[in-house]
Parts: sequence; C-alpha cells; structure tokens
Amino acid sequence: MHLSTTLGSGSSLLISGATIIDGVEDRPIQGCAVWIEGNRIRAIDRYENLRIPPGTQTIDARDKYLIPGLMNANVHLWLGIFPLGDLLRYNDRAQDVVAEAAQVALKNGLTTVFDTMGARKPLIAVRERINAGELVGSRIFCAGWIVGLDGIFSLDFNPNAAPVLDKTIVEYINAQCAENVGPALSWMTPEQVAKEIRRYIGKGVDFIKYAANEHRWGDATTSLVFSPRAQAAIVEEAHRSGVTVQAHTSSVEGLRAAVEAGCDLIQHCNITGPFPIPEETLKLMVERRTGAVVFPFTQQRFDWIMGNCEIDRAYFSTSDVNCRNLLRAGAMLLLANDGTQWGPSQAADPLLSTYWSAPGDDNLNPLDQGHFVWLKAMEEKGTPAMELLRAATRNIAVAYGKEKDLGTLEPGKIADMVILDRNPLTSAENYRSIHMVLKDGVVVDRSSLPTNPVLTRPLDPPTEEVLDYRAHRHIGRSGFPMCPMCVPR
Repeated sequence: MHLSTTLGSGSSLLISGATIIDGVEDRPIQGCAVWIEGNRIRAIDRYENLRIPPGTQTIDARDKYLIPGLMNANVHLWLGIFPLGDLLRYNDRAQDVVAEAAQVALKNGLTTVFDTMGARKPLIAVRERINAGELVGSRIFCAGWIVGLDGIFSLDFNPNAAPVLDKTIVEYINAQCAENVGPALSWMTPEQVAKEIRRYIGKGVDFIKYAANEHRWGDATTSLVFSPRAQAAIVEEAHRSGVTVQAHTSSVEGLRAAVEAGCDLIQHCNITGPFPIPEETLKLMVERRTGAVVFPFTQQRFDWIMGNCEIDRAYFSTSDVNCRNLLRAGAMLLLANDGTQWGPSQAADPLLSTYWSAPGDDNLNPLDQGHFVWLKAMEEKGTPAMELLRAATRNIAVAYGKEKDLGTLEPGKIADMVILDRNPLTSAENYRSIHMVLKDGVVVDRSSLPTNPVLTRPLDPPTEEVLDYRAHRHIGRSGFPMCPMCVPR
C-alpha cells in the first residue's frame, strides 16, 4: 500500500521499510534497509548506519516482504515448440520462443532459471542477449541436450512424428538437439564418452545433464543408459572443466548410480516407478548433500490422479511417498517443475490434458505458475516455511555452484529480489502476491512482458474456409455406423 518510488540519478537504489527474509537467517529481519549499487547489494543495515549518496533512488516498501529472486532448477524454455505442429510452425523463430519464455518466467518472479534440456544454439543466443542487457528476461543457465538421448523425433521423445516427415527434416531437427552427445555415447568406453563431454562443454553450455535412465516412458523397462564407469567419467570430466553435473533418473537403481557417480543434483528424483527410494539411498543423498529436485503434486491434484489415471496410480503414489521421505530424511530439496510455456493450441490437446497438464490453478508444469504450485504442494507435505524459501533460492544456487553471486540477500551478491504484498512465511499461496521484481538491481516492468508474444499470443480467429469446413464436416460422419461390428472401440 505504501510502495512508492522516488527517482534520482546514478545507479544507487535503497529499499526501506520491508520485512527482509534473506534466505540466510532463520527469522525475518526488521528495521533494516537494503542498499544497492550497480547490480549488487552494497549493504543491509539500519538506515541511520548507511551512507547513502545523493540522488539515490528509493523504494518505500512498508508493509511488504522482501525475498531473494526465485529460481527454478529445471525449466525447458525451448520445449514449448515440442508438439509437431508448433515445431514446424515456429522452429525458425526458436530464439523468439526462448526469449518469450524467459520473460514469462521473470514476470512471475523467477529471476534465474536453469534450462536442463533444449536445443543448445537458441538457448545460448538468448542467454547472451540477456547477459549483455540487450533483452529483458530471467538469467539463463543451460545444459543444452540430455547426454545420451536422441533428438525430439526419436524413440526417446516423439517416435510417431518421424515416419510422416521427410528424413532430412528429421535428421536436421534431431541434430539441432543431440549434436555429438546423442545415444551413440552409450556404446563408447568411458574415455571416449569423456572426450565427447569435453567437446560439448567447449560449445558453451553452463552445466551437463546426462541420462542415467532411458527416457522411453512407454516402455515396460527403465534401463540404464550408461554404465557406472561411464557415469563417473562424465562427472569427472565436467567437474574438471568447472561445471556441475546432474542426471535424469527414473528408477531406484538409476538414482543410486547417479548419486554414487558424484552428481551435484538429481532431477525429479522422487520419480522411481512403482518402488520407493531405499533408506540407504536416502541416507547417501543426505550425506553427500546431493541436490534433490522433486516434482510434487498438491493434494487436490494427487487425488485427481488417483481417481482418473488408473495406469499411473502406482507410479505417482510412489512419487508422493518419495517426496515425503526425502523431506523426512533431510535431503537438500530444490524447486523445479519442467517449466514450459505452451502455445494455446496445446490447451485442447488430449495428450497433454493428463495428470501433468490438466487445466487448473494447481497444474505443476506451466512456466508462469508451476513454482507457486510446487511451494503449495511441499507446504502441504509439511516443509517448514523457511525451508520452502531456501528450496526456491539458496539450495538451487548451492547445488549449481552459483552461491557466490545468487540465492540469498547478502552484501556483495547480485541484487535479484522480489517484493511481496503478503508474508510468504505464513502461507505458500502468498508467493503469488508479487508486487515488484528486481533483477540486477533494476525494477522490472512486468506489465510489458512478454514483449514479443509467440506462444502466448491467442490463436487467430477461424477463417471463412475453416468455418465452412466445420459447418459441413459432420455430413456422412454421424457416428452411427451401419454395422455394429464397426463401432470404434
């Protein structure tokens, strides 16, 4: 209510009056102001102790709550064009799609995102434009593709599209994805795998993600892609190059192998098929401080799954148990949701309207709201309020090796922060009450984002031809066949 801004010259900014929840202390800080110079926090102290230069811009944040900029440990900025129609429609605008998603994320409080799977070139291009100040958007760190998996038009993702497309198009799209780190690596010696990892890191990715388990969700098996020796070689080579490593896992043995290999974090580690994570693996993750990314459902969404998704009940019942056990064991939890910006044509796609993306304000997947759903879901499972904040900020920065600059409100760190209208420590729902977002010490004009809508643009109205077609397409298709044996089943 009292939020106001007084403009001045220079690059100095003071935020006063807010309750500061810095992600370090166990209790909120009262009576202090945050002084920002350039893009970093200069000091956090009582106003009378600060020597604020003339012309400093001031933000009166009385009755507000100041928290670190939120993070997401697993997004897919490029993947919004994954459906075949959108991929063919927008592939030549891949950078626009990535930029739009980064702006949607920033608008909703995510000042830093970690893209764990997408075409490398457009992700890096947009990352560099944001870092150079040419484009507004969440700070992006990206892995490029998942090491060991093939491209979009393959058995690992969308096998049904390849037979209907020209082979050169299939090869071109898959090459954009997998490059030199595709499934051929699973045949190689650890030394050969390490060589390809080194070459891929040289192409500019920020971290490595590899497939411990395969990604063929329709299969009855969930085999390992790499041997334990090859996994260790991937981790060692990445660490030697100064980047973190994570794994895609989907079974208890895949998870165990990745933890033993020395991964810094594990994606969706609560998804282990119908069998829960063994106690010894939970203990090992806690001992090694392995980052535990979990994909939780709210109780409302979980109940819906149990009542509507018969084939997946055992899998998602186990994923819920795993979330609770990881919390109980004291694992370092990280907020993530496979966050993706889908186009409007996907809203009516029955293949996407499942447990993952059925409509509703408790849908975990959308980039604009999934982090709020995550916080609510883990609150329902008993996560303490301060640990919820850390899972969305400090823990992610630590797991990715970015804690020197990001994740908490401390002097010397980059000035990424969110001002909330309501106290997030009293209810996770209050994270939605975003009043202002600052990135690099600059107030974000949230009302202008996204600046160049692609996937967020409404569908064009139907043309005259489409309306005529709709009016006549029922003719001859009454749905009542002449022969009872021909009734679709």
